[in-house]
Amino acid sequence: MAEAVLQVEGMSCNHCKMSVEKALKGLAGVTAAAVDLAAKTARVTYDPGKVTLEEMKRAITGAGYEVK
Repeated sequence: MAEAVLQVEGMSCNHCKMSVEKALKGLAGVTAAAVDLAAKTARVTYDPGKVTLEEMKRAITGAGYEVK
């Protein structure tokens, strides 16, 4: 397992937080995703053999947010 912390822009409320977590947890290979709204980060635990950082970034942008 690996862990990544992604900077996520555009989140302003708890609904935003849940949307990003749902998008990440929906990916095969992601075992945990926790968003810190105040820090604008998403901490993701994942299997790098099943999912890439690029796929995670696409999931976040697909949910309507920007990854820095």
